[in-house]
Amino acid sequence: MPVIPSRVASDATWACWTEAPGRAALRAETLRAPGPGEVMVRALHSGISRGTELMVFRGEVPATEFERMRTPFQAGDFPAPVKYGYASVGRVEQGPAALVGRDAFCLHPHQTRYVVPADAVHLLPAGVPPARAVLAANMETAVNALWDAAPRLGDRIAVVGGGVVGLLVAWLAGRMPGCAVELIDTHAPRAAVAAQLGIAFASPDAATPDADLVVHASGHPEGLVTALRLAAFEATVLEMSWYGQRAVTLPLGEAFHSRRLVLRSSQVGHVAPAQRSRWTHRRRMALALALLADPVLDALITDSAPFAELPAVLARLAAGAPGTLCQRIDYP
Repeated sequence: MPVIPSRVASDATWACWTEAPGRAALRAETLRAPGPGEVMVRALHSGISRGTELMVFRGEVPATEFERMRTPFQAGDFPAPVKYGYASVGRVEQGPAALVGRDAFCLHPHQTRYVVPADAVHLLPAGVPPARAVLAANMETAVNALWDAAPRLGDRIAVVGGGVVGLLVAWLAGRMPGCAVELIDTHAPRAAVAAQLGIAFASPDAATPDADLVVHASGHPEGLVTALRLAAFEATVLEMSWYGQRAVTLPLGEAFHSRRLVLRSSQVGHVAPAQRSRWTHRRRMALALALLADPVLDALITDSAPFAELPAVLARLAAGAPGTLCQRIDYP
């Protein structure tokens, strides 16, 4: 394990690379000075996506999606070696005077310092600490999903899958007047986190049927089967999970047609159609960051580790770790 110094030369940085499927390492890199309209950011924290990022780590990105799956500051190519990630929070050390010394979120891989265009950083609003801001990309995904789902006042909403994104979707939906939201998950300890967020919880067998809207975010085909089962007549099932190369078998016989169900996908790469003519990606991210002002969301950050341990953390998460929700990485 390399020793990451707390003070490094002005042109030095360390980054995490997936060198081969299932194996990551920290690499020293040379950092160029920022040019006009650019900033240098020193990372404070970053977050690991338990879904997409672990698929990248395991080498499960389909060849057909190599270009669409690229992140803004990715280096290398799928399957490996590749520098990947999109949840970095840091402090601007160089750049325009209005930004220097400010904390910001950036869709950047795990790296101790980096240079990006100034418009690639999103300043944290007052009341959102850097350690919580690692949830910004997850919150943006949850916001976009609810735009896609278009819940109505008074809806009964089922959210299948109690990972970070599922919990955020349920938390946001539960703040709509008259909506009754139930989180469904096979991992019983997730009930305690749901309770902290004020969300009802049920196992798949005990879930309330006939939901007006069902959001699936478990990442497992069995969860999508549960979501279809819970949907009421002419309800929408919004599919947020991405399966990479895995094939998914669904019971689209039985009552799927007689109940006239709608199965719809949601993906954060594009702003939801209903908002697209007015909302930019930047405006959407500003909303996501503002929604992180509630301290109750700290319950979603269950684990933290120093940057030097990141390769081992990725391997642990890829092997399972059902108790971990958001894994935060802390920088020297």
